[in-house]
Amino acid sequence: MVLILGTVLAVLLGSSPVTAGSLRDIEHVVIFMQENRAWDTYFGTMAGVRGFNDPNVQVNPDGQSVWNQVVEPSMSNATKTLLPWYLGYQGGDSNEAIQCITPGDNGYQENQASLNHGLNNYWARNNTPWSWGYFKREDIPVHFAIAEGWTSGDMYQEGQVASTNPNRVTLVSGSVNVPGSPQNSTQGGPTLDNNEIPGCDRLGINCYPLKWKTVYEFYEEAGVSWQVYQGTNNYDDNPLAWFEQFQKASNNTPLAEKGMSFLGLDTFYAAAANGTLPEVSFIVGPKELSEHPPWQPKDGAWLQKRVVDAVIKSPKYSSTLLMISYDETGGFGDHVTPFHSPPGTPGEWIKDPLGLFGDIFVGPGFRVPFYIISPWTRGNRVFTERADHNSQILFVEQWLTARGYKSIQTDQMVPWRRAHMSNLVNALDLDNPDLSLPSLPEAETPITNSNGDYVGWSQCESKFPNPRPPVPYGQQQNSTNALWFEDGYKEVVGYLTEGRYLVPEKGGVALTNSGKRNYVTVTTATENHEDKHQRWVIHYTDDPESGIFTISSALDGRWLGARGALLDSDQASDAEPVRITFLGNGLGYTLQYVNGNQYIDVNHGGQLNIATQPHSPDQGFKIFSVTYHD
Repeated sequence: MVLILGTVLAVLLGSSPVTAGSLRDIEHVVIFMQENRAWDTYFGTMAGVRGFNDPNVQVNPDGQSVWNQVVEPSMSNATKTLLPWYLGYQGGDSNEAIQCITPGDNGYQENQASLNHGLNNYWARNNTPWSWGYFKREDIPVHFAIAEGWTSGDMYQEGQVASTNPNRVTLVSGSVNVPGSPQNSTQGGPTLDNNEIPGCDRLGINCYPLKWKTVYEFYEEAGVSWQVYQGTNNYDDNPLAWFEQFQKASNNTPLAEKGMSFLGLDTFYAAAANGTLPEVSFIVGPKELSEHPPWQPKDGAWLQKRVVDAVIKSPKYSSTLLMISYDETGGFGDHVTPFHSPPGTPGEWIKDPLGLFGDIFVGPGFRVPFYIISPWTRGNRVFTERADHNSQILFVEQWLTARGYKSIQTDQMVPWRRAHMSNLVNALDLDNPDLSLPSLPEAETPITNSNGDYVGWSQCESKFPNPRPPVPYGQQQNSTNALWFEDGYKEVVGYLTEGRYLVPEKGGVALTNSGKRNYVTVTTATENHEDKHQRWVIHYTDDPESGIFTISSALDGRWLGARGALLDSDQASDAEPVRITFLGNGLGYTLQYVNGNQYIDVNHGGQLNIATQPHSPDQGFKIFSVTYHD
């Protein structure tokens, strides 16, 4: 009786009983992948993410950072390098023109050439200078609003340094069958481009059809409900159609009905509206709404808004999670050199079949936009863990396992990816779901002709036969204008990676470098986390995956030493390593010296406490990623 009364009181008071959340609380996962945009292209200017305010930007042996892309005399004599540049810098109707811009080539060869064996400095030279251009919020307001309404992942990478097909094959299977993968040579691949002609190409690769087992077959065997939602105009973006077992599936069989039928997106919207979505939904949109250049971001925004609205207005929103990603960069560049496996890792490295690049890793590739819409990811947060398309498979595995399913873990995924890519679970605050909804802007309805075909892109190309703006060679003396970004912040979730200015706060105070003392202290946290005295930068130690960092102050470059000492900016070698641990589910991060094991903490009186403790603090620091111009 007491339990019943307690539950009733909790409902009346608008709260819920204090119980731990679980992945079991999720009943429906929706996977929606768009086409061909890079993280920097869309969100390099966004506040609080790893973008154009990156304090850990890669500097190459020639002394140039990757911001400075090589420009050769055949391209221009006005400069030797090109910084990122806003595609709409001319203003006026150029902002309309860039909606249908095509930057460069998204193929394996051009991507590997731009990567330049990890120097990542040949985007302008080996792709095009428009590859180094970007959009701002005013060009893609719906994308910004969705990403900031929930949680975006700024270290989410494409699965392969290649085009659409290899990346979508990765999304549904975990491999492209590079030698050393779980598959054998008779099962198709290695899938490095968009070839779909039966047999192998002239180089003896890209053998088609593919014959290894997809994750959806594991789901089917385990009794998981699932469905691909697509129309006949699907831009050939359903990767299941490239596998022999789906091609040969007889009518009225699960693989045919769930993986190859053309139900249309209206069927998805209807199922969401009446609460009858399957456990796993996979959305494949129309070609002209895919955002593949020259198809327009604003048309893709309309489709994204429809999908998001269907999910958040569903009676099952409280138990639904939607992941929106992009298959590859589409010829756009990104400044973060891909995190990848050591040379020779089976299933990851290959001798370039073109004979141009020697031994190369095939993936993971460059960062692409990624965000998760759900009650457990609400609130303008940034997820900082290393992830790629395999991560969506890993998440679904974790979730279905939590729901009691057996034998849903694929044995087809390349082992290195399973061991090193995030399963995305840390992006969720399972104990504190938030059903509130952000205010999303209206999306402009795509233009259609009398037949109902989407023609906005063609009208754009007709109005602007050359939508590419002039490249600002030699006009980037003010790097602040080129590397433009918004002021603001995001709360960080997930294990930490480099690339951001961070503000750790606990109990209303923040870790502070006063600039006047030789030790760290705490001062009152500010509402927008903007005080530069409270801003810190983390730096990888020997192992970037260890969670152990050295820490410097953004105020004056001084380093954190033992027991809170602040060392001069030239004493990096004496900085003390600190282990930063993510506790998850709203509990924040603990900071612990590796040598001596003392925790850096704040006591109940709001005072800094550096001491050995019998156990890890129950509550850690909230950490905010900030981008400010001071």
